[in-house]
Order: sequence, then C-alpha cells, then structure tokens
Amino acid sequence: MKDNAFSLWVYLSRSPLLWLTFTLLVYAITDAVSLATHRHPLANPVLHAMWIIGAFLLATDTPYATYFAGAQFVHFLLGPATVALAVPLYENRTHALAAILPMLIALAAGSVSAVVSIVLLAEATKLPRGVILSLAPKSVSVGVAMGISASLHGDPSLTAIAAILTGVMGAIIVTPLMNSTGITDYRARGFAVGIAAHGIGTARALQVDEIAGAFSAIAMSLNALATSFLVPFAVTVLIRR
Repeated sequence: MKDNAFSLWVYLSRSPLLWLTFTLLVYAITDAVSLATHRHPLANPVLHAMWIIGAFLLATDTPYATYFAGAQFVHFLLGPATVALAVPLYENRTHALAAILPMLIALAAGSVSAVVSIVLLAEATKLPRGVILSLAPKSVSVGVAMGISASLHGDPSLTAIAAILTGVMGAIIVTPLMNSTGITDYRARGFAVGIAAHGIGTARALQVDEIAGAFSAIAMSLNALATSFLVPFAVTVLIRR
C-alpha cells in the first residue's frame, strides 16, 4: 500500500498540472486568510504562499525545475497582470497629472535612496562586488531587476530573491508605517510603496485603495526606468573594488 502511494506520488509530482494546481490552491487559501483578517499586513498572501510552497518542496525533495515546469504558467501571467495596471492608472489620470511635480521629486528621492543606501551598506560590510551588483536593483520588479543585474555581471538569482523579499517587506510595513507617520493621502502612500516595493507593494496598495494602487503602479513603472539608468552609474562611483 505504501509502495503504491509512493509510486502515485512520483507519477503525479512529474506532472506540471500538479504544481500549477498546488500553487493556485495555496495562494487561494492564504488570500482567504488575508481577507478574513481584514487584510492585516502580517497576513500577506504572497509571503505565506512563498514559505508554504518552499517548505513543501523541501519536505518532498522536489527540485525547483520540476516545480517551475508547472508554475511557469503563473509566471507567464505576470506580464499581462503588469499591463493590466494601466487600467486604474487611466481611470485616475486626472489625479496623476495634478500631482506630476511632487511625483517627480519623490521619484528622484526614492530611486536614489533605494540604490545608494544598499550599495553603501553592502560596501561598508565589505560584501563581494558581485553581491553588491546583484543587490543594487532590488527595489524594482523582478524581471527588470534581473535584467539590470545580468547586464552588470551580477547574479540574477540573488537579485530575484532580494527583489521579492524587498517587495514582501514593503507590502507588510507600508500600512503601519504610513499610519504611524500620519500620512493619509493615498496618492503619497501608493507612490511610496510603488517605489520601494514594486509589484508586490502595488498589489497591496490595490487592496487598500484604488487611487493608492494607481499611484503605486506609476511609481513602479517610473522607478524601473530610473533605476536602470541609476544603478550602473551608482556602482561605478560608489564601489571601490
């Protein structure tokens, strides 16, 4: 009986459909928990889906390549989902145009601080040059960050991990941080999380308020463009090795 069950698992584990279904099921459960807790920051569905799936893969000794054979369908949808962010942006275009100057100032401050802070911190702790190059673009969406890292001969895999962790941490702390600082303007809240926490932060902003989500999408897009120019310059100037 045990041998039959093991054989069945070996057969199913090689099916991409299993891992696609598992990924969607885990996210659906974690999202339901997040909704039940009134979208509490610590109940972030991306965070909990990540560790649950990771723990399951580790427990079943499943190679990541096997898992990704099914999960790649979800990965493919990241592109259309990003494009779909243009919808709330278009619907709130009047608000966006009215705040264009403050947005550009915030973009400059946020992009520079995000890149310079991590490069200086990594340089101060004497991390290897390759690691610094991989961490520098952490505050933009994973696809863009990995592209920047690869162009600088960093490690795109390390960059992906750093970018995902940055997004998750930003999504968790943005609401309590903004509440504690007394910032109530959803334009400012959304723009801040979009710069600091890219797509994951934008998803959180959309859960909270449509205007916050629209401004977060703007910030995410503009920051990706700004960072792609800023990172090569910053690492050239700030890294001494």
